[in-house]
Amino acid sequence: MHAIRGSQRLFEHGRLYDAFARRLAGGLYRRVVDDVLLAEPRPGAAILDAGCGPGRLAMDIARARPDATVHGVDLAEGAIDVAVERAERAGLADRARFLHADLADVPFPDDTFDLVVSTASYHHWEHVAPVVAELARVLRPDGRLWVYDARAMPATPLREAVREAMPDRSLGRAIVRTGWFPVPLFQRLGVSRSG
Repeated sequence: MHAIRGSQRLFEHGRLYDAFARRLAGGLYRRVVDDVLLAEPRPGAAILDAGCGPGRLAMDIARARPDATVHGVDLAEGAIDVAVERAERAGLADRARFLHADLADVPFPDDTFDLVVSTASYHHWEHVAPVVAELARVLRPDGRLWVYDARAMPATPLREAVREAMPDRSLGRAIVRTGWFPVPLFQRLGVSRSG
């Protein structure tokens, strides 16, 4: 089982997690949605939000890409409850679906997703390799994996896990600017084909 660090326990209550996401991650979520739109996953794309919290980003992606289906997975059951309610209220429950699950054991068949995004979750992955192996399993051969997190988070554990789980791919790093703050706080660690 994917063990979570102590700070994650603060967000077990879905409403508290939702308040945090709304206040602190809004600019990052807007940037992720822009990145998804620029990447233009195939029509009818299947997208996974790995570590979706209360579903704000998944819902934003579903609104921006009405042809796509977005699945959100999170270990915090309270956050999933909030996400399911949000999707139902918005009338998007058919395209924005949420499950309580461990990222090291997601309930999807192999080669399901065109794109996997993970936002502000990587710093909670106590054991990076099993999570990356599982995300690689559900990613289609031509799919993309983007991990957004604090700029200070070391890329090495993720790079090593990608090398092991996806030897034909490499990890690139991009600094992510969001909002008005003059110093970029986030990075995107993106997995792409080598060579």
